Amino acid sequence: MAPGSDGDDVNDAALPKTSTRKRRRFTASTERRQQTLTSPSYPSSSNPHVPHAPLPTLPFELIVEILRWLPVKFLLQLRCVCKSWKSLISDPQFAKKHLRGSPTATRLILSFTNPTREFILRAYPLSNVFNAVTVSATELRYPWNNRKRFDLIVGSCDGILCFAIDQRRTLLWNPSIGKFKKLPPLDNQRRQGSYTIYGFGYDRFADSYKVVAVFCYECDDDSGGASGYKTQVKVLTLGTDSWRRIQEFPSLVPLDESGKFVSGTVNWLASNASGSWVIVSLDLQKETYEEVLQPDYGGVTVFDLSLGVLRDCLCTLSHSGTSLDVWLMKDYGNKESWTKLFNVPCMEIPAGSFPCVKALCLSEDDQVLLEFPSALVVYNSRNGTFKLPEIQDINECMTSEVYVDSLISPCS
Repeated sequence: MAPGSDGDDVNDAALPKTSTRKRRRFTASTERRQQTLTSPSYPSSSNPHVPHAPLPTLPFELIVEILRWLPVKFLLQLRCVCKSWKSLISDPQFAKKHLRGSPTATRLILSFTNPTREFILRAYPLSNVFNAVTVSATELRYPWNNRKRFDLIVGSCDGILCFAIDQRRTLLWNPSIGKFKKLPPLDNQRRQGSYTIYGFGYDRFADSYKVVAVFCYECDDDSGGASGYKTQVKVLTLGTDSWRRIQEFPSLVPLDESGKFVSGTVNWLASNASGSWVIVSLDLQKETYEEVLQPDYGGVTVFDLSLGVLRDCLCTLSHSGTSLDVWLMKDYGNKESWTKLFNVPCMEIPAGSFPCVKALCLSEDDQVLLEFPSALVVYNSRNGTFKLPEIQDINECMTSEVYVDSLISPCS
């Protein structure tokens, strides 16, 4: 059920509330590690009053190893088997173990508005997007009121999606398990010409997820010159329920695009005083900024540039007017590791509109999924062909993101 007010900070979407009884920890004592699980006895088909002997018991550790290889959808069903299984599958430590060690289903999520101005979210198996002729969808139940709104997908991390509701409010949601959390609103003062860009990622040193908000606003130059932009940057660590201010964005103007999470950092494109592009990185552990050096484009004039993430690596898409070059930074922070993956022939993209193009995913057989305004395109770099996945109801307001099924809860 969608929340009725901003006061409902934590809730479940399409799932019953969990018991208030304290959950058993995954890091159990020696006594629990020696525990076994016994299967229930079922009546005999010939004589319903005489139960069969119980099935053999299994050590708890073996149960964990078996369950962690199962898909999320199946695990949610298995919570009904018994209380100990429900406790295990609901345990945050098991969720992390499952995420790290099991094959995960990767999905494409599309958001758009229908003719009645409802905010619609649909999920598609990513393998089908690359390979199937017609792609079937699962309609997702957005946990916020979906009438007359269009919320921006900031990004995804470990199965949690981050949505920007507006300049002040954000939402974290794991559609695989139906858990969501509305974050406290920012207290930034509204200004003419202001905008807020966000980033979302995981700080492995603190073992926590963080949302970054960069508030950009116009201001007059102190020397009486032309107006410029200043920033206020705030970070919310999941579980603290409060925003805290960190050092301002470097003296650059960030583009109105969400940050890309790679290797413990959030990365944005910005422009300097001369109008050139700069990649600015925020380290989520140190909460300090650095410039990420770009590839050597070989003297080619780059008209437009955009950032993306492919195979967990930072990538750039550079548009030279006649083609699109896809570059991958295989070793984050190492300029020498930039590698040109392939060149995509020009698809009649006018200069100036290219930042709207987004790299979503790179398949094992080197097909890349690209998002254009109102269209998704799959380019096969091995044979130089294009194809359009048959996905219905896509319109110009479409946005997309790739996420994985997981048990990680934004309410932890």
